[in-house]
Amino acid sequence: MAQADDAADVVVVGMGPGAEDVAGRLAVAGLDVVGIDGRLVGGECPYWGCIPSKMMIRAADLLADGRRIPGLAGQADVRPDWSAVSGRIRNEATDDWDDTAAVERFEGKGGRFVRGWGHLDGPGKVVVDGRTIGARRAVVIGVGASAWVPPIAGLSGTPYWTNRDAIETEEVPGSLAVIGGGAIGVELAQVFARFGAEVTVIEAIPHLVGPEEPEAGLLLAEVFTSEGIAVHTGADIAAVRHDGHRFSVTFGDGEPVVVDRLLVATGRRPNIDGLGLESLGVEPVKGSIPVDDHLRVVDGVWAVGDVTGKGAFTHVSMYQASIVVDDILDRPVTPAVYRAVPRVTFTDPEIGSVGLTERGAREQGLTVRTGMAEIPDSTRGWIHKAGNRGFVKLVEDADRGVLVGATSVGPCGGEVLGLLTLAVHAEVPTATLRHMIYAYPTFHRAIEVAVDDLGD
Repeated sequence: MAQADDAADVVVVGMGPGAEDVAGRLAVAGLDVVGIDGRLVGGECPYWGCIPSKMMIRAADLLADGRRIPGLAGQADVRPDWSAVSGRIRNEATDDWDDTAAVERFEGKGGRFVRGWGHLDGPGKVVVDGRTIGARRAVVIGVGASAWVPPIAGLSGTPYWTNRDAIETEEVPGSLAVIGGGAIGVELAQVFARFGAEVTVIEAIPHLVGPEEPEAGLLLAEVFTSEGIAVHTGADIAAVRHDGHRFSVTFGDGEPVVVDRLLVATGRRPNIDGLGLESLGVEPVKGSIPVDDHLRVVDGVWAVGDVTGKGAFTHVSMYQASIVVDDILDRPVTPAVYRAVPRVTFTDPEIGSVGLTERGAREQGLTVRTGMAEIPDSTRGWIHKAGNRGFVKLVEDADRGVLVGATSVGPCGGEVLGLLTLAVHAEVPTATLRHMIYAYPTFHRAIEVAVDDLGD
């Protein structure tokens, strides 16, 4: 443990995935590193985000595949058991939400750990629980983000869920309403529906998964409807009530939706309140900490992860971590670029996307061409049969002849995205994509059809 009013080469405030990586790698490099976190080392991802949620999704997908066996492989008796899921989350992923192993891993690399909420007190100074720790070389900010709850009348003070409550639940509710049709909301909605809950999704904008191509949201809504999930888009919620037993959600002109549980999944906001940015003379930009292409905030201060506003994904924070480590150690640095940030919504079908949507490209004034291929029309889609909904959509800057965005929706949408991410990142000419060989029969072969659909 760090001592009161001491100093270190590097002080890391917040130990989310990227910041934890920075802290550990700098400690291994021989620097004296103090890591500070008031909650769990590793942040949201291993305890309430990426890892446990994908365990839930994996289990739900297995149930769906089991129900698809008739007509393809025989018969199956599929009986959901949520205890297997919650038990795996507790035993294999989160250690029952105990970060002892993560702390010991960091300390084993030579780092020192302080449990508490740190804030900045001017250049090179971090205060935690009344103690000041001086940073001789660097301060790294990685405090992450938290669930944002909108100011809906009647919602405050009710026992609504955020993603954390949904991940920790030991039982499936009989009925569930999800406010928010973004990635977290739709993933958890489908999970609980496949385990037997009666689910309703309520989204304010006209389609689900708002940051993605509209076609993806429309297709997902069709899939949800076919699975018995009620979808309400363009819905302005007027009020939420809780009578001590059940929730009532009022929106539009229809009858309220009455459910056992309510999940609020309306996005996340960086944890910058009380961080002390003003002591550095720094003002947030759109709720995030402004950074340069080396992730520097000011001289001697870096930031990684959700607080930078460059993409609230573990893979973005880990990408940034490598840049920060190189910069602090005075190694050559490849500046950060974000034109090809990949993202995947792990519904069934998966929605993978990278770069700009068609609308985003047009808003930037690009000369846009698009190409589309339907997964059911591909040989692999035909073979797959049940659960083969999806498409590949490409967005090309026609003036330069390169892809600036792509979407891959399908049974392996996130995996097919890999080739498309490389194409956007490396600015591979579409002419090159048109004349390469695509393995047959694969889902990624649909890219060839989409490239042809772009035209010459």
